[in-house]
Amino acid sequence: MARLLGIRIKNYRALADVALGQVTYAKGDALPRLVCLIGPNGSGKSTLLDAFGFVADCLLEGVEAACDKSARGGFENLRTQGQSGPIEFELFFEDDDSLRPIVYLLHVDLVQGVPAVVKETLRQRQQGETRGKPYHFLKLDNGVGKVWTGQSVDVRAEKSDSQRVRLAEQDKLGITTLGNLSEHPRIVRLRSYIEQWYLSYFVPDAARDLPPAGAQRWLDRKGSNVGNVLQYFQRQYPEEFKSILKRLARAIPGLKKITPEQSKDKRLLLKFDETGYKDPFFQQNMSDGTLKMLAYAVLLEDPSPRPFIGIEEPENGLYVRLVERLASQFTTRATSTAPATQILVTTHSPYFVDALRPEQVWLVRKDEHGHATAQRAADIPEIRSLSAEGIPLGSLWYSNHFDDGAPE
Repeated sequence: MARLLGIRIKNYRALADVALGQVTYAKGDALPRLVCLIGPNGSGKSTLLDAFGFVADCLLEGVEAACDKSARGGFENLRTQGQSGPIEFELFFEDDDSLRPIVYLLHVDLVQGVPAVVKETLRQRQQGETRGKPYHFLKLDNGVGKVWTGQSVDVRAEKSDSQRVRLAEQDKLGITTLGNLSEHPRIVRLRSYIEQWYLSYFVPDAARDLPPAGAQRWLDRKGSNVGNVLQYFQRQYPEEFKSILKRLARAIPGLKKITPEQSKDKRLLLKFDETGYKDPFFQQNMSDGTLKMLAYAVLLEDPSPRPFIGIEEPENGLYVRLVERLASQFTTRATSTAPATQILVTTHSPYFVDALRPEQVWLVRKDEHGHATAQRAADIPEIRSLSAEGIPLGSLWYSNHFDDGAPE
């Protein structure tokens, strides 16, 4: 499964030009398995998280639908104010060879007043090469161009292994269409990888709804089907189901067990048994924090997790001790030897940041032009030095050392 090494974003709302991780071919530090964005309200943290959601929505639903999501408000509302060029994304992925990362470039602009893909490329070194420039194996301008088949590009045989491509719709990504064809295995893997990204916008009230009964594999973005996913785990992964209950029992004092059951009208109910109470409680009566911890336990205990998970402010509604514990659980999951997942989190909680290392934390702020900037804590000398002495990052952040040490 692919892994995200770095991303550069241009002209997306406040992100006039922001980069995280490795954004030069085979150079620079790759993004770690756990990435945390901190900074003031309105600095651009949520926009960074939404940029990932935008790319995924372009793949799944098309460019125009992605722009017109209610929280985005159309292309002109997304393009950085004062800019006239396209919205640009450049993503660096590790596929099956760490020395041959794949670079995906996507440009979105207006064509006759409608959002469209105006440029889309994929590049990689030739197989066996450890140096040198990457070669295109997908190159489209306004939906027209070439794609190279197979696992590698042989520039000496360009005519024999390349195909002319003309997409019927500029609203669709080339990797959406070509990623369904077996002769393009690298594009198939990339499409599958992005399709599985999970951006969490957990809403406790949604988790209190009573969905129709029936097991479901994946948690939806709002967490409204958490009971259905638990039912799936109970059937398919009984050990992981027990682990979820143990995780919650450790986090929530007095919680003994959770049992999914079917109501008479075939709806799914989650029954919570607590110490000191004869009758169980159901999810409609549980606190926001308990439901949130339940949803995160489902994500973290998944034996075949999503390869990329983005979560905004997981600390909301949680007792301070639970925030510390949750940060530790995220760190453990991201560094475990189980099937790998990459987690990106935004937070306002110093207690969450206390559990992290400077290589995992980025400070997001606005410059004098109102554009977001992102700086890794490990690249701020004072922070790196004080952290090495054992001072927790959250404490440094709370006491304004990040602002004092970071250049404007």
